[in-house]
Amino acid sequence: MLKAVLFDLDNTLILFEEEKFLGGYYPVLAARFAGVLPDGQFAERLMKATVVLRENDGSNVNRELFLRTFCDGFNVNRDEVWSRFEQFFSLDFDIFKDAVTAAPGAAEVFRRVKERGLKIVVATNPIWPLVVQQKRLGWAGLGDIEVDLVTHIDNMSYCKPQLGYFKQICQLIGVKPGECLMVGDDPANDMVAAKAGMKTFQTTDSRAYSQKPLEISKNVIGNNLDGIPLADFSGPLVDVPRAVDTLLHS
Repeated sequence: MLKAVLFDLDNTLILFEEEKFLGGYYPVLAARFAGVLPDGQFAERLMKATVVLRENDGSNVNRELFLRTFCDGFNVNRDEVWSRFEQFFSLDFDIFKDAVTAAPGAAEVFRRVKERGLKIVVATNPIWPLVVQQKRLGWAGLGDIEVDLVTHIDNMSYCKPQLGYFKQICQLIGVKPGECLMVGDDPANDMVAAKAGMKTFQTTDSRAYSQKPLEISKNVIGNNLDGIPLADFSGPLVDVPRAVDTLLHS
């Protein structure tokens, strides 16, 4: 019996102009570390720390692993480093709102899933803190809809595409993988949930929005398709309730 629906965020609930976002993201964030890190080290350290999160094996909360890697070999107070990240996320992050568009029908899909008494998880890769994930949900028009879990850097010890990520979500919300539907656009990082025992729905909205959705970040989030089965369902996000009803009545 279906009990929970997990939704990816980037290019699923919000459609993402990656080049426009990254063109401003790195310079603005790097400015927060002027005088703290040697010139030219910020981007390299940020990329390394983010990539390392993909390999987290559950032994560290993601933020702990991120900060340890980011600060490795450099005599700097980790609390001060995180404080600078927090300032950026709280004060600067909203300037990137123009780089995303809400996926058509996202709010209505959430409401229809909730009407069926199912749990909702925002299963976005947990490389950012909760404040950022909440801002991005607001950009999707979902800020006023209560959900059961949002994955973020402080409450997860895995990242996609690790199967431990999906299993940890199940532990946190008290369901079994076979009772979940994972909704997302990316086979390597979302449809891989099938290998953990979940049903899957691959969204197609991003294909019409961008010919190369999240092409740059494939180096960070991964793109290994080995052994990943085809999605159980596929179509625009607005078709998710139909798939939910099929699973509820099967």
